[in-house]
Amino acid sequence: MLDRLIAGLDPGDTRPALAGRATRGDLARLTHGLAVALHSRGLVAGETIGLCVRPGPRALAAMLAAYHLGLRIAVLDPTAGPDVLRARLSLAAPRLILADAAAQAVAGWLAPLARRAHLALPTLAALAPVMTVGRRLPGAPPALRPLPGPLPAAFDGDGDAVIVFTSGTTSRPRAVVHTRRSLSAGMTAVRDLVRPVPGVPVLGGTFFVLLPSLASGAPVALPSRRDLGRQIRSLSPQATYLTPPQLRAALSSGVRFTGRVYSGSAPVSAALLSAVRAAGATEAWGVYALTEVFPAAAVESADKSGFSGEGDLVGAPLPGVTATTGPDGQLLLSGPTAADRYLGEEPFDAVATGDLGRLENGRVVLGGRMKDMILRRAENIYPGLYEPSLHVPGVELAVLVGVPAGDGDERVIAVIEPSPGADETRVRAALRDPLARMGAARPDQVLFARIPLTGRSRKPDREATARLAARA
Repeated sequence: MLDRLIAGLDPGDTRPALAGRATRGDLARLTHGLAVALHSRGLVAGETIGLCVRPGPRALAAMLAAYHLGLRIAVLDPTAGPDVLRARLSLAAPRLILADAAAQAVAGWLAPLARRAHLALPTLAALAPVMTVGRRLPGAPPALRPLPGPLPAAFDGDGDAVIVFTSGTTSRPRAVVHTRRSLSAGMTAVRDLVRPVPGVPVLGGTFFVLLPSLASGAPVALPSRRDLGRQIRSLSPQATYLTPPQLRAALSSGVRFTGRVYSGSAPVSAALLSAVRAAGATEAWGVYALTEVFPAAAVESADKSGFSGEGDLVGAPLPGVTATTGPDGQLLLSGPTAADRYLGEEPFDAVATGDLGRLENGRVVLGGRMKDMILRRAENIYPGLYEPSLHVPGVELAVLVGVPAGDGDERVIAVIEPSPGADETRVRAALRDPLARMGAARPDQVLFARIPLTGRSRKPDREATARLAARA
C-alpha cells in the first residue's frame, strides 16, 4: 500500500492531501526531496532513524521517505521525559535523529516554553547526530532540506519498518517492531474497516488511519484542538477516528458528527457509542487495537448495545486475525497484522495481550487487564468484567479498584465520574440494578469523583484512582 502511495504521488497534483495544510503535490515534493536528502547522506536500508516531529506534512513526508528507502523508523515521543527517551534511544541506536524546532527547544533558550508544552527531551545531539526538519532555530542542528533530483530506487523486500515504544522502565524499555509486511497488512485492515472513498475527507489523529485514507485518494485532516465542531461542520468527513476522551470532550461541547465514527486506544463503552450515534454519526465503531496488533477487532454501536453478557464485547476479529485464549484465560492474537517482536527479543508466536478474554459466537469479549485483578476474600475479581455495566446514562467513566484492607485482602471501590451536568441522585438510582447484578464482585463502596487519566490516549489511571479511593 505505501509503495503504491509513494509511487503515485505527483508534484503537479493540486488535490488536497492534508486539508488546509498541503496538497498531494506538496506531499510529493516533500517526500521525494527528503528521500533524495536521506539517500545523499549515505543512509541505507536496514539502518534506523529517530523521528521526533510533530504530526503534519513534514512528519508524514519523512515517514514515507524513510519507508521508501527501507529505513527503520523509531517513533520518539517528546512528552516521555528525558530519562525514558535516553533509554529508548540507547535501545534503538539510531544513526540519525530528525527533530523539529519544538523537540529541540528543550535544550536551548525556549526551554520554559517547551516545558509548558509538556516536552522534556534530553539533549538529542548527545545521543545521535541530529538534523532539523522544518523551521530551524538559531543554534539548532543543520536542516535536512528536500533536495532536487530523481527519486532513489525503492527498497524491494521485507524487513523492519517501524519501532513504536510502549511500556517499560528506563532500565528496560519495551519497543514493538513492525515489519514492512505487518505494517502493510495493518493498514490494509484499516482501509477495509474505514472504507474511504476518494475525494471525501477523513479526520483522524494517527498515521495508521491517515495513510490508508491517503492511499485510497481521500484527503485527511488532523483533529482541531481549538474547535473540533467547526472543523467537522467545514469538512463533513466521511469517517472520523478519535480516542474516547476526545469523543467525550466533543460530545460535551455539542459537536455534531457526520459519516462513520471510530474510536479506540482506550476502552469504548456502549453508552459512548450510542451518544455518538445520537450526535449525528451514521455508524459508531469501537476498535480493539494494540500497538502489537493494529487493528484486532471492531464492533458497531448496535451490536455492542445489544450485548448483555459479562465483560466488554469488542467484536469479531478482523480478517486474518486469529484469537485464542491461553491456559490462564489470557487473550492471544496472531496473524499478518501482528508485530514481529519486541526489540531485542525473539519473534512472537502469538501476541500475549495482557487482557482476560474469551470467544463467544466468534466474537471477542474482554474481562479486563489481568494485572488489574482485585483480590477480596480469596476471590479474584477482574474489573473489566463489570465496568461496562456501570456506564449507565449520566456516567462519564466507571472504574473498579482495590484498596488495601489488611492481611493482603482488598476492599472493592467503584469510582464513578458523572457526565457534566448529570444529576447525582438519578445516577445513583440508575446504578442500583447493575450493582445488584454484580454478585460476589459487588463493590464495598461507591465513590463519586473525577477519575485521573494517563498516557497519550488518556486512559483511566487505575493506580492514581486507587490512591484517590484510599484517601477518600
